[in-house]
Amino acid sequence: MEDLYVLKFGGNAIRGREDMIRLSKEIAQLIHDGARILLVHGGGPEISEEMERRGMTPRKVCGVRVTDAESLDVAEIVLRRLNSEVVGCLQECGVNALGIPGYFCTVCTKKPPVTVSEDGRETEVDLGLVGEVADTDPQCLFDLLEQGITPVVYPIGKDADGRKLNVNADTMVAGIAAGVGCREMITITDVPGIMLDIDDPSSKVNSLTLAEVDALIADGTISGGMIPKVEACRRALLAGVGTVRMVNGKDPRSIVTDIMKNTPHGTVITK
Repeated sequence: MEDLYVLKFGGNAIRGREDMIRLSKEIAQLIHDGARILLVHGGGPEISEEMERRGMTPRKVCGVRVTDAESLDVAEIVLRRLNSEVVGCLQECGVNALGIPGYFCTVCTKKPPVTVSEDGRETEVDLGLVGEVADTDPQCLFDLLEQGITPVVYPIGKDADGRKLNVNADTMVAGIAAGVGCREMITITDVPGIMLDIDDPSSKVNSLTLAEVDALIADGTISGGMIPKVEACRRALLAGVGTVRMVNGKDPRSIVTDIMKNTPHGTVITK
């Protein structure tokens, strides 16, 4: 779909009613201007806060949450609540939105152990009940879009046996964007884009290729929680999405409404 944009945001970028209403108004304007929108959201900070409230200790490896059965239950409870709040804000702004879990439109597999370096030694870490998208059912999403409904997906997946899995929102959006063949995938972050100096917004890079992204990962410029974001960009691009863009959800002027005007905005990543 040439008019389809897939948007993703998390709790670090869009948090609270004021932020969500602002984004919802922009999404309403995009739809008015002829775009179709598919929204994917996470909720990492809110999940961590709820875990801590329950006396649990959140743990992340390579920017991905380690998930056991108890923390999966917490993640699903928090994400369902956030999804309802997001849908409510969109509807308040005139968007016909419907919230759905990721397992309505994807099939996931358990993510294999990851290798990490600790104290100079490499060790394998099992992330637990963490999934990655193996397949997407785009027809489910196309049917909603054809009815003028904006799908709002929260990233709880299931494998082929029906086992629920916690999926990083960046991983979920990449799988969905690849499956639907959108015009552009837009990741809404809490920074202006990819910066050469994390403390200097003026160091933002307007455009990058995947090869240039690899070089920035290798020299440590891109690290931590930004790595899953750029890896999601890579997967979407390699699956046929034309461009991926990172924009600032804290920008008071425009988060996404000027995207269709080809205005320089955020960091654009291409193959």
